[in-house]
Amino acid sequence: MTPRIIRLEEKKLIGQKMKMSLVNNLTAILWSNFMPRRKEIQNRIGSDFISMQIYPQSYHTIFNPKREFQKWAAVEVSNFAAVPGNMETFTLLGGTYAVFDYKGSSADPTIFQYIYDQWLPSSTYELDDRPHFEVLGKKYKNDDPNSEEEIWIPIKQV
Repeated sequence: MTPRIIRLEEKKLIGQKMKMSLVNNLTAILWSNFMPRRKEIQNRIGSDFISMQIYPQSYHTIFNPKREFQKWAAVEVSNFAAVPGNMETFTLLGGTYAVFDYKGSSADPTIFQYIYDQWLPSSTYELDDRPHFEVLGKKYKNDDPNSEEEIWIPIKQV
């Protein structure tokens, strides 16, 4: 699987976040809290959802599945003029990303094993210390083998 290399422009996001780890995965709780309130968000751009992870430095080089990171359930907006209660804003800065068009269950970790263990080491890129995220569009179906999403991995030239 060959990714598209894309230079992303800054995005404004509104959503909710939680600290979690791979061992203590709270993704289902995060999204079950966010989805009933998504219609409260004004100035939304498009209909996609953003599942974003903000990892501590060296998270991927000193990997520990118990190590916590921040996960967001969010949508893109044109501005932060109206932020619903108990939601937060995040400005996703621009940068270069490897974008993988993935078809399969979101519960299957093999795509990430491929990206980090095979594609990245054989590419001319390395991970950049910026948020990782998935774009969940109209073809996304949680845990369904026919689901489609975009996986955005922050990279920089070696």
